[in-house]
Amino acid sequence: MSNTYNYGSHKDLEPTELFLFIAIDQTCEQLGINDVEYVILILSGLPILPTRAKPLGATKGTSVASVMSRSLFRYELKRKVLPTFTLRSIQRLRWVLTHKLSVFVGRTLPGVGWVLLANDVYQIAFNTAVRYNRIVSPEDRVF
Repeated sequence: MSNTYNYGSHKDLEPTELFLFIAIDQTCEQLGINDVEYVILILSGLPILPTRAKPLGATKGTSVASVMSRSLFRYELKRKVLPTFTLRSIQRLRWVLTHKLSVFVGRTLPGVGWVLLANDVYQIAFNTAVRYNRIVSPEDRVF
């Protein structure tokens, strides 16, 4: 016979059901109302705005992050030393160097969003496993 557990108001949970309830609880705890910023950062980097004609091979359109950063950061370096990624350069696993601070900021913001999202996913998985393992019998533990 399988072990059963209680969690909050839920009774007689199988180990997999318990793990699911803990994962949901950890997700809600990790993703507070302030954590929408990474979604905004990611979406702000999508090239959804129309733009002028671009060179062959360039990503079509421009992003809100790019437009906003160009209006805020007008500084340019003498040499192209700032590494950036575009949708196309990521597919080729290469970065594109730029000398414009605005381009660097506009292309980096979505990456920051992805890093924050990846961190939250890791934290949710780790905290779920730790809390689950504290509750269940040794034979039902994960990892």
